[in-house]
Amino acid sequence: MISKTMESALSKQVNRELYSAYLYLAMSSYFESVSLKGFAKWMRIQAKEEQAHAMKIYDYVVARGGKVAFMDIEAPKGKWASAGKVFEETYAHEQKVTGMINALVDMAKKENDHATFEMLQWFVKEQVEEEEHSADILNQIRIVGDIPGHLFWLDHQLGKRE
Repeated sequence: MISKTMESALSKQVNRELYSAYLYLAMSSYFESVSLKGFAKWMRIQAKEEQAHAMKIYDYVVARGGKVAFMDIEAPKGKWASAGKVFEETYAHEQKVTGMINALVDMAKKENDHATFEMLQWFVKEQVEEEEHSADILNQIRIVGDIPGHLFWLDHQLGKRE
């Protein structure tokens, strides 16, 4: 059985993961609008991953006898000044999510909820990858700058993501 406090905190994280999916889908739409299809594909895949993260938490809460409470998902902005600005926001967002996951881990430790602590370790590891990937792309954008040919090369590379 999961505590009501943990159930509520995990419900909020489901919402946050769905917001992340919504944000990355908005970023994908932005990239589509500026003809950067590879960037758009990368973000669309990222959005699907965030949906999967939400479902992983949802399934866990249900398996522990809890019920996920649903709340409104905030609408993300839809316009950015450049690919670099998108990935600055992406990296900052992933750092914020890491903080949220760490807070959940701390809560699970405080409540001696070993099962939730163990489940959250997957997310701790996942956030290391999420931050690394977004930082790598941000750094690559900074290296190539806003030079169209270079940006299109990076767009092509990102479009290879499966």
